[in-house]
Amino acid sequence: MATRYPQEFRDDVVRVAMNREPGVTIAQIAKDFGIHVGTLDKWLRQARVEQGEKPGVTRSESDELRELRRRNKLLEQEVEVLRRAAAYLSQAHLPGKGSTRS
Repeated sequence: MATRYPQEFRDDVVRVAMNREPGVTIAQIAKDFGIHVGTLDKWLRQARVEQGEKPGVTRSESDELRELRRRNKLLEQEVEVLRRAAAYLSQAHLPGKGSTRS
């Protein structure tokens, strides 16, 4: 499983990488902070999305989508329970076998 870095650490590394001096590479910054260059590259891409410099899904949009999916799943489960209850209750009011009702 991937290591989870604290958000403050991520923000600091991204800030350093975005404000680096000419000639300083992303690989050097990643090595200095002890992270993989691919990880830093991903953080930089996400930071550009967050700042509106690049198209993509922001962190808040991603969080909102996750919450909406969770809520949708819960509502689908509730609908299924209600559907089953309605089917059960409709069966309870039907005349049974051998009923003398007409």
